[in-house]
Amino acid sequence: MTESTFVEHALIQQLLDSLRELPDVHAELTQLEPAIQAAGRADAKIDLHVAGKSIVLLVEAKKSIYPRDVRQALWQLKSLQHGHYADVQHLLIAESLSPGAKELLRAERIGYFDSGGSLFLAAAGAYIYIDKPAPKTLEKSVRSLFSGRRTQVLYALLVNHEEWFGVTEVAERAQVAPSTASDVLSELERFDWLVSRGQGPSKERHLRDPNALLDAWAKQLATQRAPVLRRYFVPGLKSDALIERLGQTLDTHQVAYAVSYEAAAQRYAPFLSGISQVRARLLPSTSAETAMAELGARVVNEGANLAIIETKSAGELLFRQNVGGVWLASPVQVYLDLLRGEGRAKEMAEHLRKERIGF
Repeated sequence: MTESTFVEHALIQQLLDSLRELPDVHAELTQLEPAIQAAGRADAKIDLHVAGKSIVLLVEAKKSIYPRDVRQALWQLKSLQHGHYADVQHLLIAESLSPGAKELLRAERIGYFDSGGSLFLAAAGAYIYIDKPAPKTLEKSVRSLFSGRRTQVLYALLVNHEEWFGVTEVAERAQVAPSTASDVLSELERFDWLVSRGQGPSKERHLRDPNALLDAWAKQLATQRAPVLRRYFVPGLKSDALIERLGQTLDTHQVAYAVSYEAAAQRYAPFLSGISQVRARLLPSTSAETAMAELGARVVNEGANLAIIETKSAGELLFRQNVGGVWLASPVQVYLDLLRGEGRAKEMAEHLRKERIGF
């Protein structure tokens, strides 16, 4: 038995066990008819009895299911000939199903089951909907998409969401290897967030749903640790003057930086009457230390009016914008940072998204 066949059998057994745990439900695995088996569109048949009603489940197993897979499978499933079956329901099972795939399947009233225990079945006289946390395999896949250098590709796509681009072009913009860009684009296609045109080296993609991508990223951020802040107090300067002085001093010492959080959002789309702290990312270096000393910044535990996030690479400062002589992180970066902020930061994030980002 191959590994894929073993996983398939295990999933079918897990589905049977889950169905049998439900009240007034009886489920039996039965032999597939040769015609259906030959068509290759069903891997198992389950005779289901729910509160006295008989239903035939035609089960198709896959390793993972994303929206793109659902769209491809729908017409195939509906083309099956069901013969003498009185009530047939299709059900897709997989180790993991993305939230978007589940939503599409529910809209089409196609059943599904995943290894995390989520189950959906809609039939005349029987409706079952159990929603459980995503299996670890899907969590790991999503987590890796929104981490490390892959995020530079996501920023490149969101900042230029109206454009078409090839792998090489997006790799250059994101300052990553073409292989990294290709992996990210392939993953986004599985989520149905990209559309493509052309073939081979000339193939281009376009971000068809930047809103969904940004929503998914925001949701994933809630599971990650907030960046470490180094807190400083700079005497004699209010926020606006501090931003100007910070920018001038860092530029003088040729230190790459990007102001983010409330200070940047206020410049992109004013929302608050005032802010109490300036937060910025910068590349740590001897020049940066010299600049901070020249600024008169001293490390504090309380009462900070300046907070610094030390970046690991220049890639974390990509797509910054010079606004009024000060380098600001991209609006998308500022939005994501604000979601992990305090006080009215989340309100400010939504205002920025509406007024400046636009999706």
